[in-house]
Amino acid sequence: MLLNRYAIAVKQRTTLRAYHQGIDFNLARFLASAKSDTAIPDFGKPVLPEVKPLTGRANCGKSSLLNAVLGRKYLLSKSKHAGSTRSLDFYQVGEGKASAIFVDAPGYGRSARSQWGDLFTQYITTRPQLKRIYILINGVHGVKESDVQMLEYLSTKLVDARGIQPFTVQAVVTKVDLIPSKHMAASLEDMRTSIFANAPLCLPPIFTSVTMNPPFGVDTVRSNISDVCGFPLAAQDY
Repeated sequence: MLLNRYAIAVKQRTTLRAYHQGIDFNLARFLASAKSDTAIPDFGKPVLPEVKPLTGRANCGKSSLLNAVLGRKYLLSKSKHAGSTRSLDFYQVGEGKASAIFVDAPGYGRSARSQWGDLFTQYITTRPQLKRIYILINGVHGVKESDVQMLEYLSTKLVDARGIQPFTVQAVVTKVDLIPSKHMAASLEDMRTSIFANAPLCLPPIFTSVTMNPPFGVDTVRSNISDVCGFPLAAQDY
């Protein structure tokens, strides 16, 4: 399959099992929701690492991918309405010290900037436990103008006044199985080029499909999140 051949070329194939040392992605529970910047919760001690998986254009497959990462179907609801998530929703993944917090954020529509608002900005600029933001790109549509706006905006926040990078950003390309085979290699390479052109500090994209059997790239997302949260991967070959 062309997708698999291309993935091998960009080192996206993995033989890792879907479990990690110290963190269990199958254990997830809702914690809190914040609809304003003043309502962003403080969960106290210990301060758990947070990742925002997943910021993306509306209908980019955000809920489907996150549900797949967590090994379930219905933790996050799905909607055809652009920006249906109107709050920051916090979920604890794992248990005890081997835990992380996932933060689900509103999807953005055609005019991305008008939908970010104070809630998004306040969170990413004042949350020291935020480790990484994942921006989702719909593989069928490619990098749209609203994605460019988000990439450029996040790039302005990647280095603070002290010259320190407070968090990292990584792109996740979804629905890659729906890209016509004859356009696959060129489309994926075009997206990689566009992502880096608009966000030079963005980490290399992860290519995914949750509808393939087995899902493609989901284990890579899991291992990536585990690593950035400080939980080394415990792996075996299939």
